[in-house]
Amino acid sequence: MTMDTLTDIEFRPLQIPDAIDAPNAGDFVEMVRVRNLVYRQISGHDDHAIPADELLAYFAPTEYERRLMWLIVDDGRIIGRAGTDLPLEKDSKVAFWLIELLQEHWGRGIGSAAYELIERTARENGRSVLQSWAEHPAAPGPTLAPPTGFGTIPEDHAARFYRRHGYTLEQVERNSAFDLTAPFETVERLLSEAKAASTDYRVVQWFAPTPPEFVDGYAWMKSRMATDAPAAGLEFDEEKWDAARIAEHDARYTSSGRTLQVTAAQHIKTGELCAFNELVIGKDRTQASHQEDTLVLKDHRGHKLGTLVKCAGLISWRELAPESPRVMTYNAEENRPMLDINEAIGFVPIAYEGAWKKVLS
Repeated sequence: MTMDTLTDIEFRPLQIPDAIDAPNAGDFVEMVRVRNLVYRQISGHDDHAIPADELLAYFAPTEYERRLMWLIVDDGRIIGRAGTDLPLEKDSKVAFWLIELLQEHWGRGIGSAAYELIERTARENGRSVLQSWAEHPAAPGPTLAPPTGFGTIPEDHAARFYRRHGYTLEQVERNSAFDLTAPFETVERLLSEAKAASTDYRVVQWFAPTPPEFVDGYAWMKSRMATDAPAAGLEFDEEKWDAARIAEHDARYTSSGRTLQVTAAQHIKTGELCAFNELVIGKDRTQASHQEDTLVLKDHRGHKLGTLVKCAGLISWRELAPESPRVMTYNAEENRPMLDINEAIGFVPIAYEGAWKKVLS
């Protein structure tokens, strides 16, 4: 099935409005509604939903990445979206993509037609390594394991789609949740133990925008996310982060009313930032919170800094967002040191994602 045979389906480039109340914002608003519904259909909850006015900031033009997106339109109705992100690091060969389609429209060849568009766009932009992530809800039957040997996913509709189009499963990621309404005795105890094991370090915290005294250290740690986090057979460009990139990163949160808290460990003697943890919530603080990047720099591992920044962050977060019910996070299944920390704190697995890769000839 190709786009040429799907005469009723239109792949319409998404126009990004200047503001959510702009005259041309209708397509964007409807795209977000459908996006949120797709995630609900897959996961069974709304913790991945983002309001349109908050998501708009993530579509602002940037010098670090080119984002292309098409609306999937059937008889005038938006039923899904397809998109690709093209990093603009020098000589990048990587493209990241997604196809999201309402389940009632599966089985019509629409996803395959959208994928033809994705792959053609990647080739036109000189990209040869295509990578994508998808949640694979638990289901009976055969399972697939990545070459890492850590984790499995069911051989479901999404897995069959990737394999049919020449993709290999490279990594399994665990989606975990922490109950913010439960007692915090364990978190407080672990924080005390971590402080005792890391007396050469102090905890520092801030909300975006990043204070000037922390910009350089935060930028260096963000740059290490692409190189120091377990990536299995996936490929990521080494990223250069500086004050300008931090400012743009922070603005995605502040301009949309979202709150980003960074908890970091600072080496007392040198002032170097050595570990960090990010927690995020939207304007509605009764909704789920999300733990984004967490990293301990390689030279500072072995001092319980991961536990330190995670626990310190959670304790202050409950004061900031007391009505948020839980924190969601993702970790590679082979990242046992970080999973050990999460499990000790009280994070429990709720879903699994497959990370898929194809190298074009």
